[in-house]
Amino acid sequence: MAVNLLGRARSGAPVIPATAGRGASGDSASTAKTVPWYRRPALLRAIAPLTLLVAWQIASGTGLLSEEILPAPSKIVDAGAQVWRSGALTDALLVSTQRAALGFLLGAVLGIGLGVLAALSKFGEYAVDPPLQMLRTVPLFGLIPLFIIWFGIDEAPKVYLIALGVLFPLYLNTFAAIRQLDPKLIEVGEVLGLSRGERLTNLVIPGALPQILVGMRQSLGIAWLTLIVAEQVNAGAGLGYIVNNAREFLRTDIVIFGLLVYGLLGLITDSIVRRIEVWALRWRPEAVR
Repeated sequence: MAVNLLGRARSGAPVIPATAGRGASGDSASTAKTVPWYRRPALLRAIAPLTLLVAWQIASGTGLLSEEILPAPSKIVDAGAQVWRSGALTDALLVSTQRAALGFLLGAVLGIGLGVLAALSKFGEYAVDPPLQMLRTVPLFGLIPLFIIWFGIDEAPKVYLIALGVLFPLYLNTFAAIRQLDPKLIEVGEVLGLSRGERLTNLVIPGALPQILVGMRQSLGIAWLTLIVAEQVNAGAGLGYIVNNAREFLRTDIVIFGLLVYGLLGLITDSIVRRIEVWALRWRPEAVR
């Protein structure tokens, strides 16, 4: 009997009626509709941040918090509106997003590629893993002076620093994901006569994809964290440039606004990867929709 690796039903396998899936979906949908509005997860998760914002505003308004140390949320919103109206925020977002994207793409290609190479053979592991593990222990931000000497003070050191930060989580997750695959899965591919490339694309990568996506989410967070520091190095444009100028003029409100924008960008990109994860892993029965 032939085995189909693409997930089609084999001969003799039980067939699940389509109505059963619709019934289960309908039951879950009806259950969701019966949940009171005040018990919705979105509302419950918003309670703590909203409470913190209200307490922050009250503490700043009553003088418990100095405006020079931590301005009120309303002041930060006003400062952000000023930056937005000046047009500086749009240009800064374009520059910073481009830096983060280039660094992430470079680091992702290297991290996943080296992880696959090290996981598929002992020779690859011996050649790749020791130097990467040693480099991983070096403080990332301690490399900034060396990167400036090597690549100058333009865009290159910023992009390479982000790429290096992105590389390690993706390498570790890719390596671990492939090594944890069931050996019987590879044996099935060999029995079916699949070539090495076909086993890699049809068995290894799909099996390792869930953990690779976890590494991608971790790497995105590191990319934005690294960008904050990288843009302190002679940045003539970008969010870091706005934050540096605000620091020189003691504009704490604009500094905090810039940091909040960094955090919002990280949250948006993480949400995008989560949607990609749902789509890419839709073949899994336990996939969360």
